[in-house]
Amino acid sequence: MENDMEKNRRELKFEQGPIRPPNEARSLLLRVTRNCPWNQCLFCPVYKGRKFSLRSVEEIQADIQTAKDIADDISALSWRMGYSGEVNDAVVSAVLNNGGYSSSYRSVGIWLYYKTGACFLQDADNLIMKTDDLVSILKFLRDRFPQITRVTTYSRSRTVIRKSVEALARIREAGLDRVHIGLETGYDPLLRLIKKGVSAAQHVEAGRKLIEAGMELSEYIMPGLGGQKLWRDHADATADVLNRINPHFIRLRSLRIPRHVPLYEKVADGTFTMQTDDGVAEEIKHFIEALEGISSTVTSDHIMNLLEEVSGKLTEDKAKMLEVIAKYQALPAEDRLIYRIGRRGGAYQSTDDLKQDPDTYRKLQNLVADLRAKGGDVGVEAFITEMVDRYI
Repeated sequence: MENDMEKNRRELKFEQGPIRPPNEARSLLLRVTRNCPWNQCLFCPVYKGRKFSLRSVEEIQADIQTAKDIADDISALSWRMGYSGEVNDAVVSAVLNNGGYSSSYRSVGIWLYYKTGACFLQDADNLIMKTDDLVSILKFLRDRFPQITRVTTYSRSRTVIRKSVEALARIREAGLDRVHIGLETGYDPLLRLIKKGVSAAQHVEAGRKLIEAGMELSEYIMPGLGGQKLWRDHADATADVLNRINPHFIRLRSLRIPRHVPLYEKVADGTFTMQTDDGVAEEIKHFIEALEGISSTVTSDHIMNLLEEVSGKLTEDKAKMLEVIAKYQALPAEDRLIYRIGRRGGAYQSTDDLKQDPDTYRKLQNLVADLRAKGGDVGVEAFITEMVDRYI
């Protein structure tokens, strides 16, 4: 029977927020602030109805220490199991499959198992903290976890421009390597429409400041955000802003508007018409063509994106990315429809997958026929919408 000390160790917990970028799935997640200080963007469903708050340095450092204690305890478990501290299949299974361990134990166990060396600081805008406080937290984190090789956070351009390059450089030197910024669009009328609270010029200023301070910069853009009316202006202006910043990463996150997203009100009243999948493909093509003179890496690492293979390093992979789009556009209409359903359902990652598995293709053909029999093309589109919106 375990003693009280062992039981208490296994119940150790630290606070974590609701979201993180897809590429941080295997990172150590630590909550630095709670929710979003802006929280007005019409396309965003996260944090709505929740109040933003800063956490104290002492509170955050206590969480970091708890995470360190958990990591040490998992290492000790490995030694007891005869694996010399290594967190292998057997050790992580012992943590994940034992209901006595807290969710924090499972989170740290997965991080140790994948050995990414990455840490993501939650929630939406941690650079809003006082510089001295954030520096103290980062130094404490790096001291407790010397094996960490990358620390990343979300922030907002409006927040970044309020800090000097010197302050940002101090934060970088303390241990923050990369910042994710939700650029979404570089088109000022659209930025106002979606209540982003920032201008294209401020996006450029913030991006340049972060790069000058020595940080890696990841900018998120949102294909489809211009709807069917403003898509070309959206693509052109966004490419222009990115050409002026030259961020390390450009991440595509296609717009989705389920009912619980504030922008849905504009869809319902007819003032915003969502772009079709085929329209988004054309928009991304136009956007990629307009990226010039930069060395960013484009990534499409989310299931909401129809064409995951639109990824690569500029400028050498530009033609390859455009070819991915051209291959989709060249498909017969029925094959594009089958691919869209297969992609949203997780069966396909590439248009090349269409004919590699005849059984899957036939099943999707039959599914399309059944959906059409029940609700026509409207029913097919409703089914696709329901599938992709579940990821929001």
